[in-house]
Parts: sequence; C-alpha cells; structure tokens
Amino acid sequence: KRLIAAKVATLIPPGRHAIGLTGGTTTAEVLRALHRQDLTIITNSISIGLEAAEQGQARVLIAGGVLRASSLELVGSLAEQTFKHVNVGTAIVGVDGVSLSGGLTTHDEIEAKTNGAMMERSQRVIIAVDSSKLGVVTLAKMGDLASVDVLVTDSGAPEETLQAIRALGVEVHVVSLPQDAL
Repeated sequence: KRLIAAKVATLIPPGRHAIGLTGGTTTAEVLRALHRQDLTIITNSISIGLEAAEQGQARVLIAGGVLRASSLELVGSLAEQTFKHVNVGTAIVGVDGVSLSGGLTTHDEIEAKTNGAMMERSQRVIIAVDSSKLGVVTLAKMGDLASVDVLVTDSGAPEETLQAIRALGVEVHVVSLPQDAL
C-alpha cells in the first residue's frame, strides 16, 4: 500500500490543490506520502482529517455526517451535502472491489453513496487499490469504472484485467512489488 501511495502522491499537481480522500488504509498512506503542506484536504474520515491537521496541511475540511464506528467515517446525507458545496481537484478513492461488471464497490451502501458524491464533485478521480481487490464485487456500488481517470495498483494485478480497464479510457499505473511480496 505504501508503494501505491507513493505513486499516487506523484500524480498530484504542484501548488495549491484540493484533494478529496475517502477513508481507508490505502488513502491514509497516500496522505502520509504527500510530504507537502500546501493542500486543502477534504475528507469524510475523522482519522484522515486529524492526521492531515497534525501534518500541518494548509486547510482540512471534514464532511459532517453519521459516524460509522467501524471505520471512523462520516456518512449519509449531511456528508453528501458537504461535497455538493465544494470543488475537489483530485479525489483519491479507496475501494473494497473494482470490476468491469460491478464497477467500484464497498461493503456499506451509505458509505458508497457518500464516496460517490465526492467523486461527482471532483475534476479527477484516482483509485488507489491493491491487486487483491481487482475483479472483486462487494455489496454497494460507488460508481462505474468510466468515472475513473487513473487507477494505481500493484504488479500482482492480472495483465488482462489491466488491459480491459485501460480500454475504458482509464490511465493505469502499476507499481512493482518486491518478489517476496508476490
């Protein structure tokens, strides 16, 4: 996840920029890999928001909503309304599943709707996902693969899956894993 996060960090434009981060371990790693304080961080994750503030990010906006105790994410109509009032330059989205048939999915339908609202308000959407989640479909759909601009994954991903994703117009970046990790 750190290698994926490091690659995602290189895809963020220089200068002031608004970044949306969904909750999750991979997106938390992206925040840690950014190594800059000129960003506006927009998130519905309490833990990511707190970490961004501790890092000294220029501005941190945490969308309000109903707290999911299992993930420390704020979800629901209040969070969705927050996203309708901001412009996100780049959304960095973590998912539980990515597939051609199911699109971008997660285990919670309210979380899926909230994350979908962030994606809709974003100029660019980057999916940060380890290869174990490719081809997986979970309960709730966040969006279609066609709504994704960039997918960053690891070298454990099947090449035929990556080719199919590229065929949809998604820019795909693959980070190499150490041989013993495969």
